[in-house]
Amino acid sequence: MREILPPLLLVMAAVAGVAQDEATTKPAPPAQGKAAAANPIQSGDFRWIVGPPLLGPAPRPADPCHSIKDPTVVFWKGRWHLFCTIRSKVRSHQIEYLSFKDWNDIGKAERHVLTLTDGYFCAPQVFYFTPHQRWCLVYQVIDKSRQPALQPAFSTTQDLADPKSWSKPALLFERSPDNVPRWIDFWVICDETRAHLFFTSLDGRMWRAETKLADFPRGWSKPAVVLQGDIFEASHTYRLKGLDRYLTVVEAQAGSRRYYKAYVADRLDAKWQPLAATRAKPFAAPVNVRHTGDHWTDSISHGELLRAGHDEHLDVDPAKLRFLFQGVADAAQKGKKYGEIPYRLGLLEAVP
Repeated sequence: MREILPPLLLVMAAVAGVAQDEATTKPAPPAQGKAAAANPIQSGDFRWIVGPPLLGPAPRPADPCHSIKDPTVVFWKGRWHLFCTIRSKVRSHQIEYLSFKDWNDIGKAERHVLTLTDGYFCAPQVFYFTPHQRWCLVYQVIDKSRQPALQPAFSTTQDLADPKSWSKPALLFERSPDNVPRWIDFWVICDETRAHLFFTSLDGRMWRAETKLADFPRGWSKPAVVLQGDIFEASHTYRLKGLDRYLTVVEAQAGSRRYYKAYVADRLDAKWQPLAATRAKPFAAPVNVRHTGDHWTDSISHGELLRAGHDEHLDVDPAKLRFLFQGVADAAQKGKKYGEIPYRLGLLEAVP
């Protein structure tokens, strides 16, 4: 998800970010032995395959859609529940919901546009917040009475499968932090005592704020920078099941193409160490993704790892990594405004 930044500022941020990335980050300790080399969470050597695109924008004659983006997904009661951003001509940013049993059936799933607000709402994250026994949807809205106008919001429901049951948006922050520029793409993950909010700003920085579980979704601390370099947006953080470690994946840019970097840490409030964080050695990019059918994407953009659970701890199985992402071919986006780029959803599967 991106709010358009003037081209000169994008170039300046990217150049500054590259310099900062190379100058200040130190690689994670190298893995040892053949077993470690075969484990990308240890070695950072990720390899992926991708099949044909799974889902494109829904054909709606009254509201033609350009793209489908920003997926977040959980598996619950035998079904996948997918939320994503759609871009259309009538309304620029909306969240769409689909539910299906098998990924092969995703194209047949009924599609519902959430009725959270009449305005801008997009870039969702869904999880079950155990202390409240409610599903939580975190996303971004526009509040013109605040600066910055883009704000993190949340809605809740007790019935994940009912797209009409979500509560109206409520803002996460009672007052906007005074130290944050244009923030974007909000992501919540919890440990045993605290909820942690991560987000990026369009100047190569990732931030973190925290609150006690008892105070969630309010009571956030003043955000602090936790990562700086050649990064852009869509930072998503997970707990690595069985390893007592955390993984952050975050989107970066290489010209018009998007790709993902990866960082690891022992705690959510610890320093993030690069794992697969360069163009030559990325988490997911054209250089380490192989198409099993026709070549349809040159970008790996705003994606979500398929989780091993559905709650606020955001567990992923390091031995079975799958990454749902938005993709587009270079030729398909040439000459188009950002909001008109025809992104579709695809699924990466990690291979040895």
